[in-house]
Amino acid sequence: MEQTFSSTDRITSPLSGGSEYLTFSVGDEEYACDILSVQEIRAMTQITPIPNAPDYVRGVMNLRGIVVPVISLRAMLGVPGPEDGKFRVIVVVTVGVKVVGLLVDAVSDVLQLDVSELPLPAELGGRVDASIVSALGTLSEDEFVVVLDVPRVAERAGLSPPRTS
Repeated sequence: MEQTFSSTDRITSPLSGGSEYLTFSVGDEEYACDILSVQEIRAMTQITPIPNAPDYVRGVMNLRGIVVPVISLRAMLGVPGPEDGKFRVIVVVTVGVKVVGLLVDAVSDVLQLDVSELPLPAELGGRVDASIVSALGTLSEDEFVVVLDVPRVAERAGLSPPRTS
């Protein structure tokens, strides 16, 4: 189920004034997630496929004895192209008590973004599911980064129970 926002909808952050976000690329687009949800960044490692999993759940990896599901953001976001870039990494995030890996093309930077009162457009394009977007962060006057809602990404992949808010 896709969610859309009107141009008058605003996203408010409990930490207004700018919070830190890890930025990363998937295809030609820049995305971000709250740095507080990031546990670590891992080099590409062996991923064991899981039968009958959604196509964007690439499988599981072993993280020091913990089995961690890995989600391909390229596949989830519908970004065309191969998943074989030399800078590809797994961003390990914490969602409640669960640990999830997000497969991205490259990590860019940790930036302080102000997402406190930025309106979202009515549509984010056919490729991006607005339900997994928490905000747009301002990089410059005419450049934005899509801030992903990590718990909703995990929920969409079937890796965490639906939120009741």
